Amino acid sequence: MRVRSEQLAGHLSKQLLPVYLVCGEELLITQECCDDIRQNCRAQGISEREVFNVDRSFDWGQLLDAGQSMSLFGERKLIELRLGDSKMDQKSSAILQEYLQHADGSNILLVSCGKLDSRSMNSKWVKALDNAGAVIQVWPVDRQHLNNWIMQRMRKIGLSADGDAVQLLADRVEGNLLAADQEISKLKILAGDQAITADVVANAVASSARYDVFKLIDTALAGNAGNALQMLNSLLAEGGEDIAMLGAVTREIRSLYQCAQQLEQGGGIDRVLDNARVWDKRKALYKSTLRRLKSVQLGKLLLLASRVDAAQKGQSKEDSTVLFANLVSLLAGQKLSEVV
Repeated sequence: MRVRSEQLAGHLSKQLLPVYLVCGEELLITQECCDDIRQNCRAQGISEREVFNVDRSFDWGQLLDAGQSMSLFGERKLIELRLGDSKMDQKSSAILQEYLQHADGSNILLVSCGKLDSRSMNSKWVKALDNAGAVIQVWPVDRQHLNNWIMQRMRKIGLSADGDAVQLLADRVEGNLLAADQEISKLKILAGDQAITADVVANAVASSARYDVFKLIDTALAGNAGNALQMLNSLLAEGGEDIAMLGAVTREIRSLYQCAQQLEQGGGIDRVLDNARVWDKRKALYKSTLRRLKSVQLGKLLLLASRVDAAQKGQSKEDSTVLFANLVSLLAGQKLSEVV
């Protein structure tokens, strides 16, 4: 069955299915969908969790073993299969389908991944997931609906805001829901029960001395490697979530990569950027970045991002901080040959 992200909470209040697939490139919403499923599992007494991060070397037999083995206490467990950007081949698809044939609810399987194209959504493994449980396909919030999303988000935590305040905040975050959520949380702390006006938003944004990952990304796209590295170091020193920050940077690189591919296939720059939902205020940054970084280079940056991810998760002995700094520097325009 298909469940919209905004319907998931209501769905989980009625039932917990044996299998869930959460897919999409909107990081905040996909994370929250996964959190809702985890929380519901805990509420039903499922406390044990087994997590598999899929990469090229992943042994898919582990999934079958996890499904067949009992938890330490003989109870149900949550099995998380994090595909990331890994592509499913014939072998992995067959093993996943084999698991799903025996998915009877004795364990719960949560599969998460990035955006799936129409071909993947019609693949055998996605259809099998759909039949065995639920597929939650997360879509980006477009410009026309961003103001309403911000308003609903504010109401959820007890904030009230006028239209000008919401519009100013929408202009500030330019479609980044993680940034919007960050700013809304800040407003809750600064304003309390005070009604949010445009002046309150302007003062809150202006008084923010702390760097955020979105400023870091824009600084890198502007070609200012020194300032971008300073921002990265500041964020990490403040205890910033390095995995979440990498996710935001990787998403930006992936968007640039897709744009570069379309340009090299003859697409017009303005149409390409519109199709990628690049906000007007950021189009100049994208255009300058795409003039100096082609798809081959951006593809190498995505591979480097995968190395950072593996290092952050302890799957390699490389220094994740050094790799992350290299990634940011290269995005800002250093030559790829300078990567260690």
